[in-house]
Amino acid sequence: MSGGVEFLPKEYGYVPLVIVLYIFLNFYMSAQVGLARKKYKVPYPTLYASEAENKDAKLFNCIQRGHQNSLESMPLFFVLMVLGGIKHPIISAALGILYIVTRFFYFKGYSTGIPDNRLGGLGKFWLLAIFGLVFCTVSFGVSLLLS
Repeated sequence: MSGGVEFLPKEYGYVPLVIVLYIFLNFYMSAQVGLARKKYKVPYPTLYASEAENKDAKLFNCIQRGHQNSLESMPLFFVLMVLGGIKHPIISAALGILYIVTRFFYFKGYSTGIPDNRLGGLGKFWLLAIFGLVFCTVSFGVSLLLS
């Protein structure tokens, strides 16, 4: 191997693949927001619809918010995956898959127009995956300090 990746375990390859999978989930959510814009007549650059002007504002806003929330947590997810995956690539990749599945259900629940549905089913477990990734990243940091 060359290009500065000799120090990475072979299994680290799962980490970027999981990150790319999340990017595809983001594309899906973006498309859903675009379709909702057309369906509920919310033109760009309006980020959120006004309930005073649009009878479907709450439904559109829930779809938009589900995607926006995922965008807000994406940098945290990526950093934890990249760093925690150096020491724990398989565990991090598995937690990343869990995160992606739970974010999908979080988005689908939110998209019903009932905000509490985002935490129904598997949607409520996204934080479990994040805390697992935090643990992997802390473990990596501590192992560097102790070596």
